[in-house]
Amino acid sequence: MTLRRCLRLAVTATVSAMATVLALTAPAQAATKVCIFDFLGTSGDAFNLARDFAVAMQREGVELELKGYNDEGQALNAYTTGQCDGLLATGFRTRQFNAVAASTDSLGATTIVRNGNVDIAGTYEVLRKLIHTFAAPSPQVAKLMVQGEHEVVGIAPAGVAYPFMVDRKINSVEALAGKRIVALAYDPAQAAMVQRIKGIPVPATISDFHFKFNSGQVDMLAAPTMAYLPLELHKGLGSKGAITRFPLLVVTYQMVVRHSKFPPGFGAQARTFWAGQFDRVMQLIRRADASVPPQAWMDLEPQDNVRYTQLLRESRMQLTQQGLYDKRGLKILKRIRCHVNPADAECGTKQEED
Repeated sequence: MTLRRCLRLAVTATVSAMATVLALTAPAQAATKVCIFDFLGTSGDAFNLARDFAVAMQREGVELELKGYNDEGQALNAYTTGQCDGLLATGFRTRQFNAVAASTDSLGATTIVRNGNVDIAGTYEVLRKLIHTFAAPSPQVAKLMVQGEHEVVGIAPAGVAYPFMVDRKINSVEALAGKRIVALAYDPAQAAMVQRIKGIPVPATISDFHFKFNSGQVDMLAAPTMAYLPLELHKGLGSKGAITRFPLLVVTYQMVVRHSKFPPGFGAQARTFWAGQFDRVMQLIRRADASVPPQAWMDLEPQDNVRYTQLLRESRMQLTQQGLYDKRGLKILKRIRCHVNPADAECGTKQEED
């Protein structure tokens, strides 16, 4: 063996050994923190979904560290102050980071009524199509999911928000006049809607609205059945109350991140994951629906279902003019509603399309 070859082998061996030492001694790449809001903290369904999401992203080379909160305000604060670079919370809280995606939680934006009858399956179908639309591998769609430094990387249903009444005699919009109604303090559209029907808005948060209902401080709140057992809403219903089977809106969980803290393509991968969880989450929602005693439900007359759908539509357009809702998101939602229910009278108009 020549001297030159010996030297080359020696240098190669030394470089290889140094690389191995550096690989073994270098600190592991720090996981990116994501704040997760769940009523039940780390033992709830939302956190379990987030845990599965973290495992799926780990396979893609992205390490996530999840931190659970049962107070949504605290989770939001941790994200806005930079303690976390990702946040899973309701669309009401994430609207400030992306108004297009949060259009899902606009009043009546997913509600389907056919021939006077509420179509819950159709209502969820509108949301399913929207979530898959936002998860499509399209540059135009991906651009809608980014607003400044924030990107929405996933949406999942939390359930239809039904009106919970302390008294089933409150069975019409007219009967709500003068009644105390929960309005989330950080969603001005809710207070505006309550005032429109001449009710009295009572500010609350997702983390404390049930206390006001269960203690009799309010006459009505809107909530998904997923909250019925964990928040003991049967206490507020008592023996006289009822849950009106009318979808005011569908509450969603949305995951938003600072996209600069994640590798290219992460948002698209994440949205695909969350879109794939829709049927799984629907099983949880159906189980929650079944947990409500049949006698607790109250159905409206067909003419009222049609009337209230129109009321929500008119309110939504007014709120959009006031800048509280996003025109682009609502335009997409109208197209999807009319795909699901083309016979609806709104589909022959240009409303919410301009």
